Amino acid sequence: MIDEVDAGEFERLVVAELDLLPDDMMDGLENVSFTTEDLPEDGSMRLLGLYHGIALTHRGQYGYGELPDRITLYRKPLLKLARDLDDLRAQIHVTLVHEIGHYYGLDDDELHKLGWG
Repeated sequence: MIDEVDAGEFERLVVAELDLLPDDMMDGLENVSFTTEDLPEDGSMRLLGLYHGIALTHRGQYGYGELPDRITLYRKPLLKLARDLDDLRAQIHVTLVHEIGHYYGLDDDELHKLGWG
């Protein structure tokens, strides 16, 4: 059952979906960490993922010693949204692409137009 996907299994699903993303999308990522959490800080069940950092399009000088940008996927909201395990994988995939899109400087409107909203 989908509600029984614990934190460890959820993290494995996220890693598996990261491995399936196209190389040209992943090759451009520098100094980005991927994390999973049960819920956002505010406890919202509507936020599926979050990019925290400075998009490539807005960076000035960036280099050694910078803290990594972070992409976090939230387990409980994604579980609530998904109908079954295959749908959970699909929702994780879309959320990863959406948050990586923010890293590359795409805003929510652009991502929605591209079908990754």
